[in-house]
Amino acid sequence: MKSILAAVVLVASAGTALAQTSPVGLWRSVDDKTGEVKAEIRVTETGGALAGRIEKTLRKDAKADAVCDECSDDRKGKPIAGLEIIRGGKKADGKDVWEGGKILDPENGKEYRASFTPIDGGRKLEVRGYLGPFWRTQTWTRMP
Repeated sequence: MKSILAAVVLVASAGTALAQTSPVGLWRSVDDKTGEVKAEIRVTETGGALAGRIEKTLRKDAKADAVCDECSDDRKGKPIAGLEIIRGGKKADGKDVWEGGKILDPENGKEYRASFTPIDGGRKLEVRGYLGPFWRTQTWTRMP
């Protein structure tokens, strides 16, 4: 009986460890230029593709009723809280990176190609947005 219990605990622990090396979860984003905490973003995965929504805006000057005025697609005029900012992105074969997705910057309404790489044992997430040959990287922190 003890060996069965130990096996169950081991399998559960392995599942938790694997989940931590994925972008799926709740993240706190930090502006790479100012260091200001910006938002909490919930990343999910359905059918192997990522999706991410802003759960809470944390900027000091954030308005509770803010909408995405700068967006030019179906997100235009939608509330920032709940706004889908990550669309797509699938795990690359043999690598711990999710590629091929897009990320929206609701401050300017621009959408960028994106990659998502868990680092530091899954405690942080490198979020890289690409525009042509140029890119910016933010490091998000996993929330408990």
